Amino acid sequence: MTNLDAPAIPRHYLRASDLTTEGLLALLDLAEQMKARPHGFVEALRGDTLACFFEKPSTRTRVSFAAAAERLGMLPLVLRPDELQLGRGETLADTARTLSSYAAAIVLRTYAQDTVDEIAAAATVPVVNALTDQHHPCQALADLLTLRERFGHLEGLRVAFVGDFNNVTTSLVEAGGLVGVEVVVACPPGVERRVEGAIVVHEPSEAVVGAHAVYTDVWVSMGDEDERAARMELLAPYRVDEALVTRARPDAVFMHCLPAHREEEVTGAVIDGPRSVVWQQAENRLPTEEALLLALVARRWEL
Repeated sequence: MTNLDAPAIPRHYLRASDLTTEGLLALLDLAEQMKARPHGFVEALRGDTLACFFEKPSTRTRVSFAAAAERLGMLPLVLRPDELQLGRGETLADTARTLSSYAAAIVLRTYAQDTVDEIAAAATVPVVNALTDQHHPCQALADLLTLRERFGHLEGLRVAFVGDFNNVTTSLVEAGGLVGVEVVVACPPGVERRVEGAIVVHEPSEAVVGAHAVYTDVWVSMGDEDERAARMELLAPYRVDEALVTRARPDAVFMHCLPAHREEEVTGAVIDGPRSVVWQQAENRLPTEEALLLALVARRWEL
């Protein structure tokens, strides 16, 4: 039996650091149960609607949230900017208040963190950050569940994040810090972000020593296409290949949040090799988001 009361869960989930250690571990416990019982919670939120506002294209986020809502009995309603009155001058606050009157929760995938924060400030229902340029907290939940499934625990694990210091990195550092996962970031000088708990080095070979996982992400994020040539040159020394991964622990895994560009940030031999857990990460987006939605919407539940 798992018990998660309202004080263990924030009003909204905008950053990984919004969670407490207790709340994060309880979400992972619930996600494990939901993964084992994929149709066991269909009555939990039946009759409710989930409003999903996506300004950025998506595969895993869009499908996993829609599937998670369906498994809870919710109606997932995916909305694009051109389908709303935002394009005609309606404010974010007015949009948030309106959606709150129809939906039990709002999920946003957008560019600026300020957009998510502004929606959350005006909404009267829980708001979930499904990705901004600054944070990707839902990915961090799936990553931690994957690591716990693979190693049986989280406390004391070391993850080497190689390449860019981006939104995925930021959320992983924040979430890892809550449960004793050390994240060492190997990135070029000048691209670091100020994130509490981040350990930054500039040599990939230094970061991966003793690592239980080697993690990377694309070098050119959505919105950065104009910088592609410069970023490719800057990050070329940070490509994850077999030689780099073999410097980690013998049982180390390879992680990537996807989509991936083979032979850019990672070689095909690594991402398609026996160490790769990228498909397990993708799969775990569904149960972790299902657990998150139930915890946020129900606020107080017992299984």
